[in-house]
Amino acid sequence: MSSGNPFEEFGRKVDQHIGSAAPRVEEEVRKVIDYLNDEVVPKVRQNSSEALRIAADQLCKLADYLERK
Repeated sequence: MSSGNPFEEFGRKVDQHIGSAAPRVEEEVRKVIDYLNDEVVPKVRQNSSEALRIAADQLCKLADYLERK
């Protein structure tokens, strides 16, 4: 079934390699997404809420200072 065109044969070989690697790549992407959702996002949310609390506290202190002046 070879057409004699070296570029077509090369293309078929590339397709085979990519096709065989696709399931592994998909699995690794799933692992990265799970890690981000399970480990990174909760920490970012926690740190963000802590930062907002600190900023709110500082704004409260600033408001108190402004009222005294």
